[in-house]
Amino acid sequence: MSKKLRYVGLALILLVSTFLAACGSSDDKKDVDLQVEKGKDKLTIPYVNWARETPVTYLLAEVLEDVGYDVDVKQVEAGPMYSSVADGSADFHASGWLPTTHKDYWDKYKDDLVKVNETLDKAPLALAVPEYVKDVNSIEDLKDNKKFAKSVNNEIIGIDAGAGIMESTKTALKEYDLDDWKLTSSSESAMITELRKAYKKKEPIVVPLWKPHWVFGVYDMKMLDDPKEVYGGDGDQIYIIANKDLEKDAPAAYKILEQYTEDYDMVEELMPQVFDEDKDPKDVARKFIDDNPDLVKKWTKGVVK
Repeated sequence: MSKKLRYVGLALILLVSTFLAACGSSDDKKDVDLQVEKGKDKLTIPYVNWARETPVTYLLAEVLEDVGYDVDVKQVEAGPMYSSVADGSADFHASGWLPTTHKDYWDKYKDDLVKVNETLDKAPLALAVPEYVKDVNSIEDLKDNKKFAKSVNNEIIGIDAGAGIMESTKTALKEYDLDDWKLTSSSESAMITELRKAYKKKEPIVVPLWKPHWVFGVYDMKMLDDPKEVYGGDGDQIYIIANKDLEKDAPAAYKILEQYTEDYDMVEELMPQVFDEDKDPKDVARKFIDDNPDLVKKWTKGVVK
């Protein structure tokens, strides 16, 4: 009798174990179903060395490296940034200023691109002067203001020639009849160098600027009113722009890009470290990741690591 009961007991244990295993397998399968596979191993991210774009690009690169991708970050100009993503030689960039600043690039390449994620909903652009320049508050104030024009050699110190804000500034010169003014192309770093020099001496200067930008946290600057809205009125939105095949080729990377978030506080924490304190953007990105594990966890939720 005891032998028979022992067999019954063993049978019950096996039955319960099988049931629990089935439940566990169901739960495990549910977890797996929530995860996204990596896809291809290597990703290429082009960027222009602009205030927000540099630290943000390196931040995304580090996050993607952490989940198993081999990421190549390439500094380029605006045109190649868009064309390389469109033709597939690069995968995405984090620098889509739309609908105004990068309109020409978007119109040219949009059939091969996709807006993955709007990361900032307000990114205004304008001509700017230091706050100590009291008699210039609008672009209209530049017209027929011979004294001020002479003080800056009738010159607006610009950034790289391919930047959208440079095209907008050329349009502004026409729309506001600023025939005596000239726009000088350089680079963002060269423009900032000239701004630093002028600000230190409290001399006047006119430059194209945008927000977010670390300059506004270091210098008292004012963006000039733009009643004709040449620079897009309330401003652009900033998007992550990807090749149309990225979701298929690298599903996990695409999911991270979809889940990525940023705000002014975050960007304004990153930018000065790279451009004012001259830290390596890779190191800045790594420290941010280490200091914000809960945020990074949200970005990478559901991704196989």
